[in-house]
Amino acid sequence: METEEVLKILSNYKNSSNKELTDVLGFLEQDFNKTKDLLIKLTKHLDITENSYNKCFEEYKKRMNNG
Repeated sequence: METEEVLKILSNYKNSSNKELTDVLGFLEQDFNKTKDLLIKLTKHLDITENSYNKCFEEYKKRMNNG
């Protein structure tokens, strides 16, 4: 299902057929799940990046204070 078609149905959902609503519901469910999975992956990546940065920065600070 194309995005344009989904938007068209959503803008007039009260007059859409059951088939159109079912198709849009399936599209939205897939989009929701893909977006949720991406957010989870990005959150994990962000956490790893932050932890790595903090470790390196702490080591850098230690070296700068001893130098």
